[in-house]
Amino acid sequence: MIGKIGEDVARAIKSYPGDREELAYHINLVLTEAMSNAIHHANEGDPDKKLRVSIQIDQGVLSIQVHDQGRGFNSDQFPDPELKHLEEHGRGIYIIRSLMDEVTYQKVSTGHVLEMTKTLY
Repeated sequence: MIGKIGEDVARAIKSYPGDREELAYHINLVLTEAMSNAIHHANEGDPDKKLRVSIQIDQGVLSIQVHDQGRGFNSDQFPDPELKHLEEHGRGIYIIRSLMDEVTYQKVSTGHVLEMTKTLY
């Protein structure tokens, strides 16, 4: 569902100079990967831990934030190797990094936040 919302946001950006369908697919993919990681790894499947997603566009930059209540991880432990060499884990981070312009993961007072940004124009 969150991926579909991302697609709708991407398709609504009339001033985007590129292929909006491709952008919609990419936003769906990064949101799906980020949410899957947050649910299964960060929050460890605990239904009592909350997730929050925010999507905004400001001055031509799309920013997506996924907030989790997990213990966090070292995002540098997942280098950007060739996709064919990735182990069972780390593909989601690789996909997110390859489709977005900037990706950060940091501790906040309520847990951690993954922020993904993409310059649109």
